Amino acid sequence: MVPIAYYLLLAAVLFSIGIGAFLIKRNVITIFISIELMLNAVNLTFVAFAHQWHQVSGQIFVFFVMVVAAAEAAVGLAIIIAIFRTRQTLNVDEIDLMNS
Repeated sequence: MVPIAYYLLLAAVLFSIGIGAFLIKRNVITIFISIELMLNAVNLTFVAFAHQWHQVSGQIFVFFVMVVAAAEAAVGLAIIIAIFRTRQTLNVDEIDLMNS
């Protein structure tokens, strides 16, 4: 049996990597992936606690988070493609939607 502390430590490391990438990177796709990494870290925490407490509600909540993340991925990638087609760059510093 793996202790829950290992799962929580892994989730904290994944979440920290996601926050670090979100704050440091300047590429829109890298920022998008870091947000997904943070969502997966939270899902890992929900599943670990649901397993420890023998509750299904945590796993059901993870299912809904995954559905929202999938919809967010589809919409987010469509927005990223639209931005790239109009601006020809994915660098956050160079994307200025106020100036056409």
